[in-house]
Amino acid sequence: MRYKSFITLAVCFLLTGFEACISFIHKFSGNITGVWFYTYTSAGDATEFNLTPASFLCLNPDETYTRDFGEFDYGKWTKHHDTLLLKSISGNIDIFLIDYSNGKDIKLSTTPGVVCDFEVQPYSFKANVAKPFSLEDNKWRIKSMRKESTAEIKRRLINHCQYWKDYFTWALDNKIATVDVRSTPSPIKIYGNGFELKFYYDLPYEWKNYFYDSADCQHANNILSDVMTHNNIALAHTDNKYKMFIGAFEQMEAILKGK
Repeated sequence: MRYKSFITLAVCFLLTGFEACISFIHKFSGNITGVWFYTYTSAGDATEFNLTPASFLCLNPDETYTRDFGEFDYGKWTKHHDTLLLKSISGNIDIFLIDYSNGKDIKLSTTPGVVCDFEVQPYSFKANVAKPFSLEDNKWRIKSMRKESTAEIKRRLINHCQYWKDYFTWALDNKIATVDVRSTPSPIKIYGNGFELKFYYDLPYEWKNYFYDSADCQHANNILSDVMTHNNIALAHTDNKYKMFIGAFEQMEAILKGK
């Protein structure tokens, strides 16, 4: 999946070069570091994107980024006036025009006529604080290009549990009233009072696609099924749902590490 800039921007590139093209664009000098969640598409039809309430773009102060727009990606970002460039670790560069930003909301133009709106979320860039959008917490989203051993599949599952633990910790620490738990591609279905493992045929396409093949994905589900069937994962007696899930995923992480 690759995102294109406006046709007008491409014409400017061809006729006058990047710097000359920028001079025609409204100058934008605001700070856009932070973690941004997709909210809606305010112009055009974003049918080519796989954006959900869990789609995020995390722009770090050190000019590294992570994002998940249907596929997880990370690399380096730069902003030139009101043009945002994302240079992926793969070497690909995606260009977005910043149509609007007020520090809380941002509008990104991707293809001609399409404008996607994002809303900033509470985030601290201090070490070991609120990590669910970091590369460290999202290695489970990186597709395997070869068959994985049982130990490697377990590491992927451990990282997935770490993500959920840090996701709920982030929500708890920042006093976020509600968070989306249904849009993240996960083998675990989370309810208000607990969770369960999804059947293989109910797994999200994205989750299945992280694995080299269906056999590895099925093996991962079997491992999780064994963990949840043969271990007593106790839910904390608390009215705070976030604390309950943090404790549950801590237990699952520990069981997977010990197996």
